[in-house]
Amino acid sequence: MLNDWSYIAIFIVISMFLPTAAITIASFLSPKKPNPIKNSIYECGMETVGEAWVQFKVQYYIYALVFLLFDVEIIFLYPWAAAYNQLPLFAVIEGIVFILILLGGLLYAWRKGVLEWV
Repeated sequence: MLNDWSYIAIFIVISMFLPTAAITIASFLSPKKPNPIKNSIYECGMETVGEAWVQFKVQYYIYALVFLLFDVEIIFLYPWAAAYNQLPLFAVIEGIVFILILLGGLLYAWRKGVLEWV
């Protein structure tokens, strides 16, 4: 009879085998018709001039970072909002301070022009 740890070991072995098998089978069965267009590097943006490596505007990167930052911080507010009725006054004030800090960061990013899509 197998104990509980044996089931976990079997699960780990199967979880390593299945993706490897799928990739191997796909590499053998997939059609191979390379040409210069298929082998070229796909990048978004305009073609660069000179020795530049970057083909996208830095503003997109900053916009994504600001979105990610606020998105992750908003996740911290969900438990606070779910337990709002059971929180003491100190926790409510802490949540309000956290929201004010988020609003300050949003106003700062807005004034710096990070949120303007050009």
